[in-house]
This record gives sequence, C-alpha cells and structure tokens, in this order.
Amino acid sequence: MTTTPGSGSATDHLSIGQLISRLAEQSARLVRAEIDLAKAELTQKAKAAGIGLGLLAGAAFLGFFTFALLLTTIVLALAEAVPAWLAALIVLVVMTALTAVLALLGVKSLQKGVPPTPEKAVAGLKEDVATVQRSVTEGLHR
Repeated sequence: MTTTPGSGSATDHLSIGQLISRLAEQSARLVRAEIDLAKAELTQKAKAAGIGLGLLAGAAFLGFFTFALLLTTIVLALAEAVPAWLAALIVLVVMTALTAVLALLGVKSLQKGVPPTPEKAVAGLKEDVATVQRSVTEGLHR
C-alpha cells in the first residue's frame, strides 16, 4: 500500500508535546461549551419557573376572594341549622385542618425540586470526561 503526501492523519507528524497541548486546548474548549450548556439550561428553567409563578400568583389572588365568598356561603348555610358563632367555628376548624395538610404537602413537594441542577449538562460533562480518560488510556497503550 502506498501513501501519498497528505493522505496520513494530521496527528501522525505531531510531537507528544503538541498532542498534549492540543488535548489541553480541546479539553478547555469542551469544558467552556459544557458550562455554556449548563447556563442555557438553568436560564431556560428559571424563565419557565418565573412565568409559572406569575400565573400562579394571579390565580391565587383571584382564588383568595372566590374562596372567601365560598366560606361565607358555607357559614351562612350552616347558620340556618346552628347558631352563627358555631357555624363560623365549624368552618374555621375544618379550614385550619385543610391548611395544615396542604402546607405539609407543599413543603414535601418543594424539597423534591431543591436544589435545581442542570442534569443534562452534568451528564454530558461526565460522559466527556469518561471519553477523554478512555482516549488517553488507549493512547498510552499503543
């Protein structure tokens, strides 16, 4: 088999120092790219969370007044059967119990999402490190 000039790999004529320099340069470029990916991913997640929180705040504002009217209706309906103070107390006790349950469930749910981490970027970075390690190991055994 004959080779023509320029048919070999570009790395055939590089010294070990040049190869190591190239590896360091490419590794640094790869790390910068992974950091940029992590920033983009976190920005996207933060934007979606911000929009969601804004919409939930608007719904909570309107829901608060709607719910207050519902509770007033329940108290007035119960006041037809029992004294008004007892009707208000019954509604208060039920609402306090529901509030406690919802608060506990909310805290539990928030703990699942904290801290927000860029899973895709971290997985990509681990994969890149493993690939570089394999390449270096294979290169040493040649």
